[in-house]
Amino acid sequence: GDVASGKTLMALFGCAAAFENGFQSVMMAPTEILARQHFNTIRAMIAEGQLPKMRVGLWISGLPKKEHDEMLRKIEKGEVDVVIGTHALITQEVTFKRLSFVVIDEQHKFGVGQRGLLTEKGSNPDVLIMTATPIPRTLTLSLYGDLDVSVIDEYPKGRGSIMTSLHKPEDAEKIYEKVKKQLREGRQAYIVYPLVDESDTLDLKSAEEMFRRLKSQEFKEYRLGLVHGRMKREDVEKVMVKFKNHELDILVSTTVLEVGIDVANAGVMVIEHAERFGLAQLHQLRGRIGRGAHDSLCYLIGNAITEDGVRRLEAIVSTTDGFKIAEYDLQIRGPGHYFGRVQSGLTEFKVANPLTQMDLLKLARGEASLLIEKDPKLVQPDHSRIRRAIARKFPGYLDSLQAG
Repeated sequence: GDVASGKTLMALFGCAAAFENGFQSVMMAPTEILARQHFNTIRAMIAEGQLPKMRVGLWISGLPKKEHDEMLRKIEKGEVDVVIGTHALITQEVTFKRLSFVVIDEQHKFGVGQRGLLTEKGSNPDVLIMTATPIPRTLTLSLYGDLDVSVIDEYPKGRGSIMTSLHKPEDAEKIYEKVKKQLREGRQAYIVYPLVDESDTLDLKSAEEMFRRLKSQEFKEYRLGLVHGRMKREDVEKVMVKFKNHELDILVSTTVLEVGIDVANAGVMVIEHAERFGLAQLHQLRGRIGRGAHDSLCYLIGNAITEDGVRRLEAIVSTTDGFKIAEYDLQIRGPGHYFGRVQSGLTEFKVANPLTQMDLLKLARGEASLLIEKDPKLVQPDHSRIRRAIARKFPGYLDSLQAG
């Protein structure tokens, strides 16, 4: 489902179904900010009677020892029905009593190995992986039919549109004036940079450097906040809460903003050095705006010098459709190694091209499905050579697929 289309709500229906049948479920998010947002949202929905009376727990790194030990015990004893957390969930100390449903949110942020470690904590649990922009490997697996795909192709009613435009670095001052116009109308803004601090080797603006400058010069009459990945979790959350409560007008950030914040009043975003970001990153960042009833504006400031960089920027400007973005990403980066941990790059095929020969791909998939339906474990004598070939060429193939 695209950015802000309601994927989390769909996942909660699965968690509720597991609960109704006496099982536990787990949702893994890539950042503590997003995990806490899910945790607070679910608790609020339960309190309002929108979800059954499930017991919800939060598992992230850095919990106080008493809280850490108590939550660990509750998860193991089955006294928590839904566990929300980060990659801290995959550590060996976390064990579930009856885990049957696993949700991986923003799955492109996790490696195949990390996703696999979480699914191993249950006895063949159902796995739901969610993303707004599928990484090429996952998109390719979807084409192959190894994943069942559900698509949310509509937005909640009442959402405004997002207009995206590309500008040269020398036009930055003009863009800032457009941002001020939005601020005067009561909106809030994000300004995103690729680096936390100045680089000796790259001629790039940094979040900390520009925060100081913007606060003292271009936007000195407005309230600014700064968040980046090197800040303490508590400090990041304080700034995020201030921005959500409109105690700040502008949030200066690095890609820590990419996931995990939902502010309906944020109506404008500026992404500096846009050529330094991947296509999925740009789409995810842009997804932080356009969550309210007002139309939103996304200004990309950059100057791509590589062919792929130019294609990325052209793609993100041309559409806000996450599914089209995924197709562009696949064309630019190439299908991943389908049976390994490489997420993009050259395909393993020597002749066939799954991007241009979809008819052959569908035909081959159909034949493979018929074969597996008749002989799931490939134990018949006529199929032994196929089984040996798969085991030789793709060791660990089934484990990789289960992880998504």
